[in-house]
Formats: sequence, C-alpha cells, structure tokens
Amino acid sequence: MARSVTGSFWLTEALQQSAGGLVQGTIDLGAYVDVGAQQGIAIEEVDFIWQRLDTATGYYDSALNAAMTGNASFNGQLTDLNPGNAVVRADNNTLVASGVLFLDDANNVATMGPDVYPDTYGKLDEARMVVNDQLYFTSDIAGTVAANNEIVCVARIKARIVKLSTKDWMSIAIQSTAADN
Repeated sequence: MARSVTGSFWLTEALQQSAGGLVQGTIDLGAYVDVGAQQGIAIEEVDFIWQRLDTATGYYDSALNAAMTGNASFNGQLTDLNPGNAVVRADNNTLVASGVLFLDDANNVATMGPDVYPDTYGKLDEARMVVNDQLYFTSDIAGTVAANNEIVCVARIKARIVKLSTKDWMSIAIQSTAADN
C-alpha cells in the first residue's frame, strides 16, 4: 500500500485551558502531504499527555489534583477533518486517535477512562494513513480549573512520510471526506 519516504519522526501540539470546555488546535501537515506525488502521512502512534501549569510560577508538573477544584475528566481527540470544535463519536471515520483521563480529586487518583490510550498502530503496514493537509486536535475538560492554574494537553504523534499508489491515495482521500463521517 505505501512505501516509506522518511524514517519515523514526532509531531507535537499543545492546547492550554484555564477553564473547562472544549478547545481546538491544528497541526499543519502541508509540508508533508503532496497530492501530485501521492504523498501522505503514516501515523504510527499517538500519545496524549496532560500536565498542570502553575501560572503564578510558570512551573509544569503532573499534579492535576492541584489544578482542579474537584473531580474531573480530560478528553483528547485527533481527527483528520475539522469536527467544528466538538468531540466526535468513536466510529467516526475522521477519528485518528483519542484518550480519556479521569481524576478522583478527593483520593488523588487519576485513571484511564473507557477510551484506553495511547493509540499505537504499528509500523507502515498497520499505520493510519492521512492525506489531508491538517490534523485537528480537540481537548475537553469536564470540571473546574482552580485559580492560577491551567491544564495543558499535549498530543505527540509518531509519523513518517509515505508514497502511496494512485489508487490507494484516492481511496484514502475519498474515505476521509465520505458523507457518512
């Protein structure tokens, strides 16, 4: 299906939130995707990492319980089409990766939610192929962020540039823009 043009490399994007709700960012793939050359991105792995930023000191740490005023959940999603600043359902064709983290503030316990992460696809023959020129990264917090704190969600994406056959490139392009997304 695909022939590797480069070795694996990492792309990262961070979203900061000082309040609960949804935020969205983009990851520009324009330098890697080339329609004329049937060049796309093979995503091998996606990790979501949540950290606390103490805005008074500028210090980052993993003390999510200090950043929240009670129980909370953190959701991260990566899609290859713009969901319009929304969380998409798990069977949506545009969903590349997702993860959920729950915080039991009173007991200082963080656990993975029903959406187990990280998303690991494997090497080239198992990778998630993307031919769109942007990825959309959405972070959602259900809970109240404490004063002088922000939550930072980082998406770390292990990818490589690939050359696809014309038929494969077209089928991925058609699937990613299908009306039943």
